[in-house]
Amino acid sequence: MTSPAPQNADALHGLLPVAGGHHVYWEESGVPDGIPALHLHGGPGSTLGAGGYRNRWDLARTRLIGLEQRGCGRSIPSAADAETSIHSFTTQQLIADIEELRISLGIEKWILNGISWGSTLALAYAQAHPQRVIGMVLFAVTSTSREEVTWITETVGAIFPEAWDRLAGFAREHAPGYAAGSLRLVEAYAQLLNSDDLSLRDAASQQWALWEDTHISLGSEQVIRDPRWQDQRLRHSLTRLTTHFWAHDGFCDPPLLENMAGIAHLPAVLIHGRSDISGPVRTSWRLHQALPNSELVICENDGHGGQSMVEHWNSANSKMLDLAS
Repeated sequence: MTSPAPQNADALHGLLPVAGGHHVYWEESGVPDGIPALHLHGGPGSTLGAGGYRNRWDLARTRLIGLEQRGCGRSIPSAADAETSIHSFTTQQLIADIEELRISLGIEKWILNGISWGSTLALAYAQAHPQRVIGMVLFAVTSTSREEVTWITETVGAIFPEAWDRLAGFAREHAPGYAAGSLRLVEAYAQLLNSDDLSLRDAASQQWALWEDTHISLGSEQVIRDPRWQDQRLRHSLTRLTTHFWAHDGFCDPPLLENMAGIAHLPAVLIHGRSDISGPVRTSWRLHQALPNSELVICENDGHGGQSMVEHWNSANSKMLDLAS
């Protein structure tokens, strides 16, 4: 199937048919005989962006695959479309899509790169298919546990009470279940972002986007708005999928950190910012303890990303390539 051109016009790319009538966008760069690696973007619901992830690899010895997860970016149908069923999206379906892609590309095993939510997906994939994984580099590590979701949607409101009251107030006004105490806040927003009232859906996406920008902006004089939110389709896809996956604890049962025995042998580098208020370093620490062959890199002055983290990302990928050589 014809697909939109990638940002890097030299990259191979395509749309792979997967279950449920979806087609996932993929692109390949580097060298065909290089060590295979897979980049898993964040979100849930984000994209590959402008392709900057390629800069984190020595492409002269890497066969690098980028995937826009189902419903995201150039994959079709988009989760931004109201008629796209939310039931098309579970972590197990994403894992199956990744396996379809691996098989279609003739790859035996690969290095996994996971960014934020992508680290949850990388861990879930590795647990499902450990024999297909060379090693992992996880950046801004999450496992999308109930504890982590409660933290980012409710507990951290103690630090941003004005912003949290605005977020919760919108839910109280528009989601009766939340006002009655029968829904968690994230469940209320998942419901609002699947409303048949498209204007309500849009308003809820705006509220959620502002909340995300608020806690990401810790330490700044003012909230720094992410320009990506101006793209309504991206905003709707990202907020709809984020709240959906978070409301279901990442569809990870048992929780990922309780199911590590099968991948304890894998080498991994875990990169986290000490000042990451959105996802405290405790998750990385617990994962490090569960992975004997892992290295934990804590960047003291970084939050949910930062220059020091990116530099360690580069070196970690080089280390994985060396291990696989």
